Amino acid sequence: MITWLDKNFSSLQPTRAIIMRALRHLRPADRKKLFSEDIPEMRTAEGRWFEAIVYEMILDLSLQTDLVLSVVARGADGPAKVRRAQLGQNGLFYSNIGDVKVRGNGQDLAEVDLVLVDHTGALTFGEIITSPADLKEFEAEIRYKKQLFGYLYGQPTVPFLLISSVDISRTAVVRRLLKEPDNILLTTPTCEDLKALIRQRDLKRSPTRRVKHEKLVSIKDIPPRRPFDYKKLHDERLQSIISTVTSKKGVGELGTPDEIPPIVKKVLFGGLYPSAVRMLDARYPIRIKGKTYDPDTIQKQFSKVILAVNIPDYRPIIYLRTRNKKEYLKMVPNKTGGFKFESRRTPHMAGFFLWLESVQPSLGAELTRELLDAFPAVHVLESVAERKP
Repeated sequence: MITWLDKNFSSLQPTRAIIMRALRHLRPADRKKLFSEDIPEMRTAEGRWFEAIVYEMILDLSLQTDLVLSVVARGADGPAKVRRAQLGQNGLFYSNIGDVKVRGNGQDLAEVDLVLVDHTGALTFGEIITSPADLKEFEAEIRYKKQLFGYLYGQPTVPFLLISSVDISRTAVVRRLLKEPDNILLTTPTCEDLKALIRQRDLKRSPTRRVKHEKLVSIKDIPPRRPFDYKKLHDERLQSIISTVTSKKGVGELGTPDEIPPIVKKVLFGGLYPSAVRMLDARYPIRIKGKTYDPDTIQKQFSKVILAVNIPDYRPIIYLRTRNKKEYLKMVPNKTGGFKFESRRTPHMAGFFLWLESVQPSLGAELTRELLDAFPAVHVLESVAERKP
């Protein structure tokens, strides 16, 4: 299927009819922003519009071959009502704007722009981009999604489509991805060229919201062949890390392959008891916007301190629950020895926020120290901190 798409995609040029049809996937407010003078707003709306254009092109192309069995509905073709994220929720779901998401214990593990099923029943996913500037974490993200879908659908290989409105074929990331035979790059005219096919007054028309298409299916029509309990897998990984660390096997053992599926990408170890907070702050100071917080200030301003780690790089993270707002401050290692503020986690990140809210204190000072000392990122910080006068 991907070989056929690679050969035939360029034969279908995005016509005015196609790009007008794509407007049905945008909310009225986003359609207005397509010609906005606010560049960030315009680029965001343009990105969503381009995703819809590619989707409409794939719908048309799918009718030309039996190699494409199904196209998974997205955007306006998604369900009118969606299930809100909640703890214990695992599988594939739609967001409120029709995006396809994989959730584990309510947390969004991955989002994909396009999903196709080929004539053998194998699943292929696609990512649609409009700029080469967003490729920094892109390669690791694609490899994780391949692992995730491969596990869920029992596929040894998961084909991947990268569709871009700019030529990114010479970037190092894309060159590495294209070395794999099950990945292909498809390129369209630029967004500027596509936008030249319409006028601003065209956006005032009310596009048809839904279309009937013989190859459209819901993501619910292709449930995972391997149902999973993400919280159970998470807890298995958590216990595996703790066992490795406390048995003094060494940092190198943390990444040793085992029988736990490699789809858990973040482990929440638990909340810190006051003794652990004091130890943490003494060894790795907490700094927020240039200000260093002592243990008493941390206890006063934050109701919960949670230790987590990203996998596979084992980069530690601290989440601080503010007392006066429904938010967590995400703290990451800095170069001077300690943790710095990076971003906020709010109820907008529904599933993950609920998971953070459910975490209770469980870590004492000794185990917290052992865990932090085992993570490579912290060893780097320690050596920097020791060199400080």
